[in-house]
Amino acid sequence: MTELLPGGGPAPRGGAAPELVESGFHLENADAPFLHHGLNLADIAHVLDLRRRGLVPSGVDRTLLALLLDTEAVPAEEFPYDPSYGEPYNSREAYFVSRVGDVAGWLHAGRPRREAVRIALRIHVRRQIAELAAEAARFAATAAERSAEHRRTVMPDQTYLQQAQPSTFGHYLLSFAYPALRDARRLLGELEEIDCSPGGAGCVNGTRLLDDRAVVADLLGFPAVIEHTRDAMWQVDGFVHVLATAASLVSTLSKLAEDLEIWASAEFDFVDLADGFTRASVLMPQKRNPYSLAIVRGACGVLIGRISGFLAVAKSPSARSDNLIYAYGEVPRALDLALRITRLATGVVGTLRVHADRMAEEVHRGYSQATDLAEHLVQTCDIDYRSAYLVVGRTVRAAARDGVPGVAITGERVDEAAREHLGRPLGVSGTDLSAVLDPWRIVLSRSATGGAAPDEVERMATDVRERAAESAEVAERRLGDFGDSERTLLAAARAVVAHDQPHEAAGDDAPGLRKESS
Repeated sequence: MTELLPGGGPAPRGGAAPELVESGFHLENADAPFLHHGLNLADIAHVLDLRRRGLVPSGVDRTLLALLLDTEAVPAEEFPYDPSYGEPYNSREAYFVSRVGDVAGWLHAGRPRREAVRIALRIHVRRQIAELAAEAARFAATAAERSAEHRRTVMPDQTYLQQAQPSTFGHYLLSFAYPALRDARRLLGELEEIDCSPGGAGCVNGTRLLDDRAVVADLLGFPAVIEHTRDAMWQVDGFVHVLATAASLVSTLSKLAEDLEIWASAEFDFVDLADGFTRASVLMPQKRNPYSLAIVRGACGVLIGRISGFLAVAKSPSARSDNLIYAYGEVPRALDLALRITRLATGVVGTLRVHADRMAEEVHRGYSQATDLAEHLVQTCDIDYRSAYLVVGRTVRAAARDGVPGVAITGERVDEAAREHLGRPLGVSGTDLSAVLDPWRIVLSRSATGGAAPDEVERMATDVRERAAESAEVAERRLGDFGDSERTLLAAARAVVAHDQPHEAAGDDAPGLRKESS
């Protein structure tokens, strides 16, 4: 006779099909190492909450907590997670039943298995977010430190790989420190959303067994609960935002990596990577490849793919497994990759060798002063900018044709171009244009907020370092809080296990617990 479920479907009998085991269950168990620690903590908190309410029979609380403490001491890779049982929580249930029998069933009282997994994911990811925020801040601080060091290193800044305007390498580097710092702050904001407890949410509408959802949250170190129970169990938007910020951070690093790869070439020779961040060719002895930069660039593509993939599966109707079934592995893997890549980029920037002479040579050889020359004509020759722009364009083309660098352009050349375009000279023949065309003087003139003048670069670098230190301090403090809450929870469990009195009288013995009548 077929056993029917309330929804009308038959309850499955027998084992899972081998195809399902090798696909779905195998994939889910591959994510178990990310969840193992959090699952142990979630189960411990749940037993302590049941004990608080007087729901678990006398002695069973100690039996379960002792078992869970033993399991917490087992590394994830040594725990018998077995896809043949189904998802990782099923393997845990099979193991617990083999150890203590049916009393393991108390772990299901008032919650579905997915609740424990949701909690475990947040426990794992909240630490990753704090670590990534701290590393993003460290990258920003390192880039700012190198920026201050090179605030007087003149270079031709570029757009579309063409010389744009005279600047400094220090000013250039700060353009990567600021977005990294913003992403660090975004991550800390997103951590506030992730670091909330879904505990007590049941499947969609809570449970009659546990009346206060704040207890599990407090035990696990969550500052708050996710208020709406259905939202608590099935929300994905917080993870989307975290992945987007991780991709944004690594995208910034990828832009820098692409620039540095070009500038490290013999054709530019602006920079050199420290040997530890390069690889040699096994065939071509002259090659010294900037391998670390290829890793950064490739990782950016992977992270873009992961957030796209996560969005593709999370768009399903609400309360479906595919909303989160892939999140257990994809979100931790993405954040781990982002963390490793940010550390790599920090190392590259911190050890980068900058060829100031080559940069100066290139800025004096080119025509990045053209904009300043056009602006000078507007200021001194009573001419509109469009006309000045066209006159200087003609001047530069003629100088390039004749092999004359930008710093050597004369008033006579400008007047000759003006006659061709305007039909009259501008009267700058015999005028000394060296101050207008000197790259260093151009840099010194950029003293407005955000400009490349050395004092302004130093001010910005100091500001970035201070703000990065603040973000890193917040992140490190949160990491410390996570560790403290976990140690307190484990201590509470050990106190119960060590107590030889019935649990009804042990309400004040375990840190973090309060006695309530059921």
